[in-house]
Formats: sequence, C-alpha cells, structure tokens
Amino acid sequence: MGERNKTVDESTGWVRRGAAALQRAFNVREGRAAWPQIRKRFVGGSKLDGTHMCILIVAMLIASIGLNTDSTEAIVGAMLICPLMGSVLAISYAVATADMRLLRHAVAGLVLQMAICLATSTVYFLLTPIPYETSALLDNSTPTIWDLLIALAGGFAGGLGNSRKQEPSTLIAGVAVATALMPPLCSAGYGIAQQSLPRFAGALYEFGVNVVFIALAAEIVLLLLHVPLHRDVNDDGVVTPQESEEAVAISRHLRRSVIIGTLVFAIPCLMVTTGVVQETVQQHTKDTAATPSQTSDQYETAITTQDLKAIQPEVERYSVGTEYGYATDSSQPTERIVATVTSQRTLSQDERDRAEALVRVHVPNVDEVRFVTGGDSPSAQ
Repeated sequence: MGERNKTVDESTGWVRRGAAALQRAFNVREGRAAWPQIRKRFVGGSKLDGTHMCILIVAMLIASIGLNTDSTEAIVGAMLICPLMGSVLAISYAVATADMRLLRHAVAGLVLQMAICLATSTVYFLLTPIPYETSALLDNSTPTIWDLLIALAGGFAGGLGNSRKQEPSTLIAGVAVATALMPPLCSAGYGIAQQSLPRFAGALYEFGVNVVFIALAAEIVLLLLHVPLHRDVNDDGVVTPQESEEAVAISRHLRRSVIIGTLVFAIPCLMVTTGVVQETVQQHTKDTAATPSQTSDQYETAITTQDLKAIQPEVERYSVGTEYGYATDSSQPTERIVATVTSQRTLSQDERDRAEALVRVHVPNVDEVRFVTGGDSPSAQ
C-alpha cells in the first residue's frame, strides 16, 4: 500500500513539474516591456501626419498596380510599407485598457485612412488601361474562415511583438504581409470604379474581418499581460474611486460588446466558407473522375474560365489545345496553340479584345484566340 502511494506521489510530482515547465515555456509575461513603452508602441502607429498619409497613398497605388497586373511582388511590397496596422493595434489597446478617448481617435483615424485608400484605388482603376478583373482581385473580395484564422494569428503575433522589450519591427512587417489589410481595400476601390456593389461589399467585408480579428487577438494578448486600465476617465490627471469603478464598468461593457460583435461579424464569413468547401469538394470529385489529360490544366483553364465569366457573363466555355498541321513549303508538322471562347451571344469587338487580353495573361504563347457563339463555327480573333 505504501509503495503504491509512493508511486502515485511520484507520478503526481512529474505531472506538476511538467505543467510548471510548460507554463514557464509559454509565459507571455516574461520579457514584457514597461507599460509606458507598450502604450507608446501601440498608440504611436495611429498618429496621422503628412508623411503617414503620403506613404499610405503610395502603398495603395503600388497595391492597386499589383492586383491589376497579378504581381505578387508589388502586392507584398505595398503591404510591407502599409501603415494601416498602427490604427488597428491602437484600437486593440484602447479596448483592452477601456480608453474611450483613444478608441474614438483610433477609429476615426482608421476611417479616414480607409477613405483615402478607397479614393486612391478608385481613381487608379478608373484610369487603368487594363479593365478586366484578375484572379488577385477576386481572391481579395471573398473572405473565408481561413482569412479569419490568419487575422487572429497575425493579431496575436503583432500584439505579442509590440509588448516585448526588443524592437518588434521585423515581426510587425511579417504580420503586415500575412494579414493583408490593403489588398481588400484595393478590391473595394475596383468595385466602386466598376459600379459593382457585390464586389465592393465583399471586399470591404474582408477588410472588416481582418481589422476586427487582428484587433481581437492583439487585445487578448494585452489581457493576458494584465494591462492596466485607463482609470482617469475624464483625463484631468486625478483618479477618484468613482472613476476607477466607472473604468471597470466600461471595460466589462466593451469586452462584452466585442465578443458579441465578433461572433455576429463572423457569420457571413462562415457561410461563404461553407459554399467554398462544397464547391471545392465537388470540383475535386469531378477532377478525380476525369482523364489525366483533363486534370493537368497546364494552361490554367479553370482560373481563366472564372476570370472570363467575371468580365463577360455570357461566356459559357473556354478551352486551350494544340493544333497540328503542315506548311505548304515544308514536310514537317507545325504546332499552334489555339484558345476557344464559347459565349451565349456574339461578342462585340471590344468584348473580344478584353477577353483575348485576359487569355494572353494566362497563356502568353497562345497563337490564336477563337470565339464561338453556341453551335456556330469558330471565328479567329
């Protein structure tokens, strides 16, 4: 009996030591910067001046060009210099500390920056000579649960980095790229330029998802650190017992509102994800049943078909293949890559030009683009 108790005690001791080791390993309070320094980092990025606004406009212009030309390098570069993250982190700090004055200032600053970004991207897409919708624009106007999870992870990393003793510049740059605040605003500007309410609403909602869940995750970090509340409610430099109680009440109300708001805000995202998953499963089932030649899709026909239907709803089918023939002056066979676009009605010359430009983005070496109306014979472009 005594040996059994001794064995149980040893096992319990190992469990306790293991739990203590895990607690030390994941202790986010260790290495924390001083509270004034944390506040300076979270709040400093939300201060707007002329330099801030110029960088914002330049970053938005770069992002718009990147989305318009499917340039990943330009999009990443724009996100690296994008200053929008500062206002989002300031909002998280204001909610965590129940600082209503800072919260109003940060939200107003974010709204102003959104307006400038939308104006910049709208003007660009009104003037661009490339009018069609690229896959990058489509990707940044359909939020899913994965965007939500990335925003949560990025916000947690951003909040953690801003609270450390060492400078978090490298980490914050990575968070800015991962969470992608700017591309959805570009897509929203494209929606305004094209007078497309669904495109504008979808892109703006994706931006809202990123903002809300980045701020939520950063706020969770601050709460884990036990950040002190802003108890000087009237900002007169004197904290009375009544103000202290009021600060606690404001904090509870804010946290309750944030929890309810984020849950409601996530509902459309979950609905879109359900539809995407079902469509992906159906497409995977079709691809599995298809022949190897059908599944290779070396010319990105699936993506191009989606893009063509986005700019021209009358398009029914799109295919790319290789035609073989013989030149009159040679006995060697010739090869030509031919793309065929099938539509419900005869497309105008302008519509054909836009469709061909999109096809050549995905298949630069295409030799001929043919347009077919229903059962008619192909017509070369």
